Order: sequence, then C-alpha cells, then structure tokens
Amino acid sequence: MTGLAGLLLSLAALAAPVEISGIKLDDPVDVRGTPLQLNGAGVRYKAVFKVYVAALYLGKKAATPEEVYAATGPKRISVTLLREIDSNELGKAFTKGFEENTPKGEVVKLIPGLVRMGQIFADQKKLLPGENFTIDWIPGTGAIITVKGKPQGEPFKEVEFFNALTRIWVGPQPADWKLKEAMLGKAA
Repeated sequence: MTGLAGLLLSLAALAAPVEISGIKLDDPVDVRGTPLQLNGAGVRYKAVFKVYVAALYLGKKAATPEEVYAATGPKRISVTLLREIDSNELGKAFTKGFEENTPKGEVVKLIPGLVRMGQIFADQKKLLPGENFTIDWIPGTGAIITVKGKPQGEPFKEVEFFNALTRIWVGPQPADWKLKEAMLGKAA
C-alpha cells in the first residue's frame, strides 16, 4: 500500500493548483475535453501596482512565442484581476497591445474582430479583484472569450486573431516583459 499511497500523493501534487499573488491556477485545466498544462503564469505590473495574474495553457510546453503560435490543439489564456479595472480602459490597453505586436498587413484584416473584442470589454463596465476572463482557442470553432464564466458572443474564427491576442503578452512588445518570460515558463 505504501507504493500506491506514494503514487497517489505524487499524482495529487501534479494536479495541485499553482498560487500566484493569492490567485489559484489549476494545472491542468480542461478545455472542451482536452487537458491543457500550465505553460507559465505571472503578474502584470503597471508601474509598481499589481494589475492581474495571466496564465498560458497549452497541450505541451512551449518556450518561445513561435512555439506558442505553432502549437496545435486547444490553447487558453486566463486573466484574473488583482485590482478593480474599468473594462473600457482594459479594452483600450488590449487594442494598443494588439496593434503594437501585429504586423500591419494583418491588423487590417483583423479590425472587425478587434472592434468586437473592444465592445465585449466595454459592455462589462468594470472588472473587480478576483474576477476572471479567458480566451480559448478551439480548433474548428475559433477563439472564445469568456468573462466571469459567461461566453461572450460568437467565436472569432481566425487563428490569426487568437495569435494576435496572444502577442499582447508574448509578442515583441509585450504588456510586461517579466510577465512574458513567466508565461513562457522562464521565470516565476
């Protein structure tokens, strides 16, 4: 029984949530029947203030942005707020990050999705500490934005749109360089 108990304890440790700034992140998570592992997570700072915890989930570990974009299967970005944020401001910040990290020719094609995403966040008014949103990529379905546990409208069909959103955090001009490294599993 000792061997079995040890094995069960090891398995329980593997499935134990990770905690960052008081936010528990499950590892693994289930996205439409597919288990995804926590690739990395960290805190987004604005000046000295903690804004949110962001986590990247993939089917297998990726250490570079290119590996993240090329990963097949479902993917998830999870963001949990650490402070109250005006959702309109958050939407504007995401739009800026989107534009700064997406090749100009691609931005033009993705403008309708960008406008719709901005409206999703504007409709929320504000997000409070502990509230969460996820951006899931589901092959064959598209990107699904879920805010406070509720899917928001129709999926965004283009994988380029999901990758452009992902670049907000892991692109060449990320929202926070330390967070980029953490989401790529390179730092705590």
